[in-house]
Amino acid sequence: QVQLVESGGGLVQPGGSLRLSCAASGTKIGLNPMGWHRQAPGKQRELVATITRGASRMYDGYADSVKGRFTISRDNAKNTVYLQMNSLKPEDTAVYFCSGTDEITRKVYWGQGTQVTVSS
Repeated sequence: QVQLVESGGGLVQPGGSLRLSCAASGTKIGLNPMGWHRQAPGKQRELVATITRGASRMYDGYADSVKGRFTISRDNAKNTVYLQMNSLKPEDTAVYFCSGTDEITRKVYWGQGTQVTVSS
């Protein structure tokens, strides 16, 4: 059974940084792509960043609202994806969810979410 477990959320002041981690277990092939999404109160879940393992390199993509501030990365050996968040703003406050797609079945798996609150 595939499981995704996020960690690293918390309370941070505006301008601060956080690093989220998402560890995947129960998969032999691996999940590709993997991504981060967020959902603020009263809003729809939105895609924040994705990372895809290609034949010889990684491909990443970002929502316009986080470009230049957030960086997604992955450690394939550990089946873990990270989201480095810098220059955080109050509007980044949300529950952040990790996702991963099974390369064979294309089923999408989700983590349980981790709260990020940006406030002074």
